[in-house]
Amino acid sequence: MGFILNTASSVKKYLPDSIWKFGSTLYWKVTGYKYLVAGRPFVPGETTKARERRIREGFFEKYTLGKGLDIGFGGDPIVEGVRGWDFEHGDAQYLKGINDNYFDFVYSSHTLEHMVDAGIALKNWYRVVKPGGYLVLSIPHRDLYEKKRNLPSRFNDNHLHFFLPYKNDPPDTIGVEELIKTTLSDFEIIYLKECSENHTITDPMKHSDGEYSIEVVIRKNQ
Repeated sequence: MGFILNTASSVKKYLPDSIWKFGSTLYWKVTGYKYLVAGRPFVPGETTKARERRIREGFFEKYTLGKGLDIGFGGDPIVEGVRGWDFEHGDAQYLKGINDNYFDFVYSSHTLEHMVDAGIALKNWYRVVKPGGYLVLSIPHRDLYEKKRNLPSRFNDNHLHFFLPYKNDPPDTIGVEELIKTTLSDFEIIYLKECSENHTITDPMKHSDGEYSIEVVIRKNQ
């Protein structure tokens, strides 16, 4: 997905805004309709990249049992049978049409950084989790992925925020722990950690390899 978005960004530079807007709108409408009718093909991404580590850690039997929602799954679902939600289903910031307290777990990988308002998105993702269930987030770590302090991202023009595990760094970086504590209520953070397995590229001008994420599991209390 990142490759497609960055390629599109390069093309945009050479087209009038009106033509770009029309073509882009048409493309996403046609693509969304195709996905709704035929489903998405499997496209391995950040979720697949973390799979072996999560197996070793016992992640799946702890946090992904029962009825689940994968927000921004992009054809790379966290587990078989999970309900995927992507642009063809509606605005991920609001999850309109999904009832409160509906899913045993909600998972989202590398999607929060695309939301216009990360706080509103987090509230709605948490809203649809059942009491006793889990909200699981994987978010690009600013210093592992972006490798710069301020927007725009070098590697994805659609990143609207940067993230660090614990601290806000205005104007562009949100601290994940601080965001959770100021946005949600009646929760427990099971863990919040940096995931950097097989990450070797530290050159700020080169796209990172391996994992470059912040992973957090939040339990919704009874």
